[in-house]
Amino acid sequence: MSERSGDKKKAESREDRLRAALRANLQRRKAQARARADKPDQDNDAGSDTAGSDTGGDES
Repeated sequence: MSERSGDKKKAESREDRLRAALRANLQRRKAQARARADKPDQDNDAGSDTAGSDTGGDES
């Protein structure tokens, strides 16, 4: 019977580790999203200059 209680402790500790890892991952992703939201959109503006131009050269 002691084996079963040991398995429960292992399962609980595994679940605790998984919960902690999931929580840390969620916090990291939220921090990344906040950083992206706070960052000015310089990348989007720089690419808009050439977005409409055609560089294929097929038209005469």
